[in-house]
Amino acid sequence: MPRVPYPTGTVQVTLNEEGIPTYDIKENVAWDNIPFTPEIEEIAANCRAVCYGSLAQRNVVSRENIHRFLDATPDDCMKIFDINLRQQFYNKEIIQQSMRRCNILKINDEELVTIGRMFGYPGLDIENKCWLILGKYDLDMLVLTCGTNGSYVFTRGQMSFQETPKVEVADTVGAGDSFTGSFCAAILNGKPVTEAHELAVKVSAFVCTQNGAMPTLPPDLLAAAQ
Repeated sequence: MPRVPYPTGTVQVTLNEEGIPTYDIKENVAWDNIPFTPEIEEIAANCRAVCYGSLAQRNVVSRENIHRFLDATPDDCMKIFDINLRQQFYNKEIIQQSMRRCNILKINDEELVTIGRMFGYPGLDIENKCWLILGKYDLDMLVLTCGTNGSYVFTRGQMSFQETPKVEVADTVGAGDSFTGSFCAAILNGKPVTEAHELAVKVSAFVCTQNGAMPTLPPDLLAAAQ
């Protein structure tokens, strides 16, 4: 893969008493300057799924090349926009451009409140906001996580809800990404939405019981995504 003359990105993570993280994200690093090369274009052309967020688009170089990658993927590629609002690194234009390019939106309840205010429909309840966004941006799915209050997957004409398992939390770093990754893997392997959703909840809950963002998953969870 191509290299760029910038330092590797670093993040200082601080946990509060409940294990909830806050992030200090260093700027002008390698992922702020992602190139678009013939090799990357070939990867895009053969891509089955790609997940991207708003944070990686804070620099115009990476933003434009992420868009080029998305536009080069096949029509049936799963494009997940994991909105991931961090600090001041987003605006309405970035969010709208990204939502127009995705077919699955992943968002949490706090981000949904922010988006509701930004887009001019703060008065709607959670479910109506999600149905509105799903239709407005012609999405295949909208995944909403609400921490201890459960999670939802909205598809056209159907909604899946899963309660959040009660576990002893070590920290929540990586919980959202593990949810997205396991959900995506299950869908790609032909699992129905409700089954993929159930697996994603179990994986995310397990990650919360472990220290660090990428613990080794137990065999039963790995097997469930196959």
